[in-house]
Amino acid sequence: EMDDEDCERRRMECLDEMSNLEKQFTDLKDQLYKERLSQVDAKLQEVIAGKAPEYLEPLAALQENMQIRTKVAGIYRELCLESVKNKYECEIQASRQHCESEKLLLYDTVQSELEEKIRRLEEDRHSIDITSELWNDELQSRKKRKDPFSPDKKKPVFSLTFSRPYIVYMLQDLDILEDWTTIRKAMATLGPHRVKPEPPVKLEKHLHSARSEEGRLYYDGEWYGRGQTIYIDKKDECPTSAIITTINHDEVWFKRPDGSKSKLYISQLQKGKYSIKHNHN
Repeated sequence: EMDDEDCERRRMECLDEMSNLEKQFTDLKDQLYKERLSQVDAKLQEVIAGKAPEYLEPLAALQENMQIRTKVAGIYRELCLESVKNKYECEIQASRQHCESEKLLLYDTVQSELEEKIRRLEEDRHSIDITSELWNDELQSRKKRKDPFSPDKKKPVFSLTFSRPYIVYMLQDLDILEDWTTIRKAMATLGPHRVKPEPPVKLEKHLHSARSEEGRLYYDGEWYGRGQTIYIDKKDECPTSAIITTINHDEVWFKRPDGSKSKLYISQLQKGKYSIKHNHN
């Protein structure tokens, strides 16, 4: 048993001891904070200087990853450049081949048209019959035009007799008659025994049967339609594959495997300059 004085004294001792413990705890806490703060500052200085292991290891991994990605990007760039170069060369080659094909086709077309025009001109030249009455009437009309005091009369109507299709020339009647007079004088000077008969006009024969009917092509006993794959063959050239796109009255359009489009005239198939056949593959 303790009296009040002893209890009070004991309480005071406990309070003093508690105060000392709290002070020691506070001092230790401040000291620990200062030590941890100094450690963090030292680690920060190592990171800034580039010496901290925690910084160097991730940095090395990032640099290695950067080198790998840079190398891969370089390889991909070279592949892209090579692909673009190959596409460019392919386009250039396809354009040249298309140009050469179109040039050959245009040459054959112009040649066929000129041959057809020459044949028609030869036919028209042999079919026109200019009578002597035309020449006499023209001379009379010229004399009347030269006489200013002669009364005006109705100009005679000249007629030409044609047995076949004729050509309307862009020449005056007077020019035609003067040329005709020159030819007649030359023929009279040479004499009938010196005039060589002109050879008959040879009509070009068609070697193959080809025609278009209702959007289809008939060639050497076979029918061809739109969308069919064919082989086009020309002399001294390798056969090429193509797809028929359009069939008109006198021409056939087709598309080559490279995407270029060209055309063939039915007259070229008839003359044997080109030949076609079905692709059954």
